[in-house]
Amino acid sequence: MKNSPNKNNKTDEIASKLLGKKVSGSDTYKPDFLVAVPREENRKQYGIQNSKLPFNGFDVWHCYEFSVMTKSGVPVTRVLKLKYNCDNDFLVESKSLKLYLNSYNMTRLGENTADCLKICKSMIEKDLSDKLKTKVEINFLPDETQRVEIFKNFINLMTLVDENSLVVEQFKESPEVLKINYCGEEKEYYLTFDSLRSNCRVTHQPDFGDAFIYYKSHKHIDESSLIEYLTSFRSEYHFHEECCEMIYKRLSDLLDKEDELFVCALYTRRGGIDICPARWSKNCRINDADTLADLTQYARHGIKQ
Repeated sequence: MKNSPNKNNKTDEIASKLLGKKVSGSDTYKPDFLVAVPREENRKQYGIQNSKLPFNGFDVWHCYEFSVMTKSGVPVTRVLKLKYNCDNDFLVESKSLKLYLNSYNMTRLGENTADCLKICKSMIEKDLSDKLKTKVEINFLPDETQRVEIFKNFINLMTLVDENSLVVEQFKESPEVLKINYCGEEKEYYLTFDSLRSNCRVTHQPDFGDAFIYYKSHKHIDESSLIEYLTSFRSEYHFHEECCEMIYKRLSDLLDKEDELFVCALYTRRGGIDICPARWSKNCRINDADTLADLTQYARHGIKQ
């Protein structure tokens, strides 16, 4: 059964713990703000078992509004990047993460900037790792961080089809629209779609992003049908991580077990945070430094760590 804006469930109850509420003490350090949301509920709808995931992957978050102070009251502001694997049982709810990070705003730590950031890194990694019951890595990106062009080998799906022949009528996730052709030889496909749109399952606000899909197979996924499928998320209500896994699972179901598959959904910033989940088949061996191998280093807007 698909999630809908009118259907309440346990996950939504957990995720909405702080939604629309005035939170006291929001500008002084408070790890209790963090809320962990179980992944299992959405996964089991699509035949994905937490104990036997069909993919590898991680979730990358970029937090653009992190600020803290030294003991002398000197402000320290950085872009914070956090990453954790998808094989744990929980993801962090974005509103709770924002409140948690904002709780550092008037907190004084360290004798100088370097000392302050070192302490913050240790505290944040511990708090998130404890809450999500997995290893969470964080880094602060310096102001002079290099900006680069990312995913330059990927081709926009819309350039591969005749737009005049496209008719999209499904706006709830519709895997039945996907069509497969058989090729005589194994080929690699690098595809991107810049009109991915879904909705937050808690706030119902729209989320926009770019989808990046790589696969290597004797099969060929019809590009027009892939556009139809990705467009069908426009009335879905899911977390970003869930959308990425749903897309991966549907495509994986069409391909052969030995085929390579990679799916990444780089969402735009909302509330000072962007979320960039990626999932790939366990046999995926791509070494092109300009594309997939560098995903761990890049944000949607070209920030290199």
